[in-house]
Amino acid sequence: MSNLSQGLIQIYTGNGKGKTTAAFGLALRAVGHGFSVYILQFMKGNDGYGELEGIKRLNPECQLEHFGAPGWVHKGEHIEENVQEANKAFLRAEEILSSGNWDIVILDEILNAVWFELIPENSVLELLSRKPPHVELILTGRNASQSLIEKADLVTEMVARKHPYEKGIMSRKGIEY
Repeated sequence: MSNLSQGLIQIYTGNGKGKTTAAFGLALRAVGHGFSVYILQFMKGNDGYGELEGIKRLNPECQLEHFGAPGWVHKGEHIEENVQEANKAFLRAEEILSSGNWDIVILDEILNAVWFELIPENSVLELLSRKPPHVELILTGRNASQSLIEKADLVTEMVARKHPYEKGIMSRKGIEY
């Protein structure tokens, strides 16, 4: 039985920092209220992300799986391993969403997987249309398409105004990853 009588679709997008952070903040808040949260990360093949260990502290109410090949993905380069990992993540997302066992499902970086053409946009739109009514679904990543934005109930765009990288400050452990 879900804690939510009505689940919505949220999108956190834009070129600014904070999309994943916002989704994880929502997960933390939800667990504090007794909700169950499942997070699937797309295109995150490395193990150095702090959230991988941090979320374990919220287990079993909040669980995380990450998928992706090591290294960076480049637009137009459909390396088979990247496509396979994105498809595995998407199939897992379909399982988790349809299971009815989770109040909130977060598909972190799925918008990037669509933009990099690792997952067809139509597949994601179909997934949204099959979302159980009592599940809150959050999608994150840059470059949300107009079709996905129209399907969502809440869209927040992170806008980059200033970033430490512009001053030569590299990504910091515990802050950016």
